[in-house]
Amino acid sequence: MPEAREAGAPAAPPRPADGAGTHLPGPRGAAPAAPAAASSGSGGGGGGRDRYLDLLRALALVRVVVYHTFGWAWLTLLFPSIGIMFALAGSLAAHSLQRPALSVVRGRLRRLLVPFWLFAAAVTVLMLLHGWRPHSWHRMLLWILPLADPPGTAWAEQIIAPLWYIRTYLWLVLLSPWLLKAFRAAPRSCLTACGALVVLAQYDRLPLAEPALTPVVDLVTFAACWLLGFAHRDGLLDALRARTVVAAAALCLVAGGWFAYTHPTDEGIDLGEIPLAQALWSAGFVLLLLRFRPRRMRRVPGADGAVGLLNARAVTVYLWHEVALFASVPLIDLMWDVPFFEAHLPLDATWFQFLVVWPLIGAAVVLVGWTEDLASRRRPRLWPAGGRKRGRRARGRAAGAR
Repeated sequence: MPEAREAGAPAAPPRPADGAGTHLPGPRGAAPAAPAAASSGSGGGGGGRDRYLDLLRALALVRVVVYHTFGWAWLTLLFPSIGIMFALAGSLAAHSLQRPALSVVRGRLRRLLVPFWLFAAAVTVLMLLHGWRPHSWHRMLLWILPLADPPGTAWAEQIIAPLWYIRTYLWLVLLSPWLLKAFRAAPRSCLTACGALVVLAQYDRLPLAEPALTPVVDLVTFAACWLLGFAHRDGLLDALRARTVVAAAALCLVAGGWFAYTHPTDEGIDLGEIPLAQALWSAGFVLLLLRFRPRRMRRVPGADGAVGLLNARAVTVYLWHEVALFASVPLIDLMWDVPFFEAHLPLDATWFQFLVVWPLIGAAVVLVGWTEDLASRRRPRLWPAGGRKRGRRARGRAAGAR
């Protein structure tokens, strides 16, 4: 059955047995979020950032890293990151499409593809250094515009696994002008059509073959979440009675949970391997999270900085977190050769690998994250957390000087 999986695989901690050397971390998993490009707004079309949506995006990214480190299938039920991320991205797309569609699509593609191109260049060079010889050079164009899965090697399988999200996000951005027009004309019909297509995908009834099948399955699995993002932006969710939203969400959650329970995977109940359950469960979560959101959020200095950083570097964190997981394995292997580390650090614990991964992600943010600023036509920053606060202070000083 075709899968709408979460990008990548949980990585197993290294073992002290045979000395150094990388061992590719463990089984492939199911579902994360590629990050929506960073700015957000409140439902109903207001401008500016919405700190609640930023928080959801940051939590989704952290959950992705947790899942891919520990491989806990139940995390896909606890917090369906991918569906939530697509809903947030759909909301942003609807807000942006108040402007001319062509310029909006071009801008969104630029923000996605510029960081992706740097990632693609690095991964392609690494694969070539490890002996890769591309069999079809025209497929190399997918490393420029990933409308389908770009070619790769078994060595890089974990590193490039998250690219399915990039591909799905790219297609939804390209289709958004027409999807938004259709949704505003007939929202219920559009959501019903998404549900019908997911049922066909679940039971292998889509009249497609590979390589087109898998991208379409991923697309229809998360299209409803994207449309619910439209509904949030247009204020349709807020216009519904609370009990109506609760009833609809409960129906989605019960149906999705039941289907997941009756269609378990080898890893247990993993939504990333069950398209229909993924679509229903994610839609239920999205309905509740976007309809019942806090009116105000207290500022917590440290947490606000982390949330701001994750949002400003969402594409970087998503693209490079699997590289960090991959790199953590030989790094921890080297620690086994240091007697002090071997005696005092839990080198064989997965949670220790999780701690090691975050400084590596931080290094990626510093080394390549600035490409997100270039893509957004902003001044490049190495570490963007707190930049907005300094900007407000600078404007205040300028106003005082006048």
